[in-house]
Amino acid sequence: MSSIKIRTDLALEARENMEENAEECRGVYVEEEYHEESEIKVTRVVIETKNGSRAMGKPVGVYVTLEAPAMALPDEDYHKEISDELAKQLKQIIPGIDGELSVIVIGLGNREVTADALGPNVVDNLTITRHMVREYGKVAYNQKRVHMISGLVPGVMAKTGMETQEIIKGVVEMTSPDVVVVIDALAARSTKRLNRTIQISNAGINPGSGVGNHRNAITEETLGVPVIAIGVPTVVDAATIVSDAFEKMMHLAGEEPLEIQDDLFTGLDELYNMYVTGKDVDYEIKQISHIICNALNTALET
Repeated sequence: MSSIKIRTDLALEARENMEENAEECRGVYVEEEYHEESEIKVTRVVIETKNGSRAMGKPVGVYVTLEAPAMALPDEDYHKEISDELAKQLKQIIPGIDGELSVIVIGLGNREVTADALGPNVVDNLTITRHMVREYGKVAYNQKRVHMISGLVPGVMAKTGMETQEIIKGVVEMTSPDVVVVIDALAARSTKRLNRTIQISNAGINPGSGVGNHRNAITEETLGVPVIAIGVPTVVDAATIVSDAFEKMMHLAGEEPLEIQDDLFTGLDELYNMYVTGKDVDYEIKQISHIICNALNTALET
């Protein structure tokens, strides 16, 4: 099975896919926390060194993953629990949140493609305050401390002709925010994590990397301000699904998956350009976008 390329945007899955002896990988450590009442598992993967970054295939930084098996179900009370936990994690990872910040929230993706519309949907429902604070001051909200929140949906290169990073960098230079928050749909290794997992990171993001469509990185190095990335896996590549099915078949037949001949998978190359999502993705994206939006509103409330 070594010929099967593992494609995932989740640091948690990258850590799981490392070899067994990688438990002692220097520069990478993992913390896990399970909330029994809400059934939310929080995993914190910290990559501290360049060696750890190379081993993981991820930039140096902190990656916090929330796994909630029932996230996509129509349960508003449960959604609030997830939102509250996400807000708690955001408060810990957004620098300077105890002061007054100017924050721009970027909704990456194509709103016309359901599985890629997470970012635009979040920004559409976000509480925007920058224009009011600039016009009327803090009195507009009757608060002593108010974060200035602005939003942007830069679209995709096929429609704008510009790199997403170019648009964001221009806006950042003009508006001088303290923090940039980017929201995007991701790719996962496991179908069990589709629309049931939220990852936040202070390492920025490479738009389109999960589906092999690499665009310019959106990071603190490229923008000059801290970048917090929020992502939800909404797709998995077809080759991974097929290879997993073969593994299960071989297991049932009493053979070890590693003994499967590589030539059985020579026809999988074309499947790496095909991505699969759930049949209820339109509903699930709507629900998850509200969870993330509510978490941001809570984390950035005055």
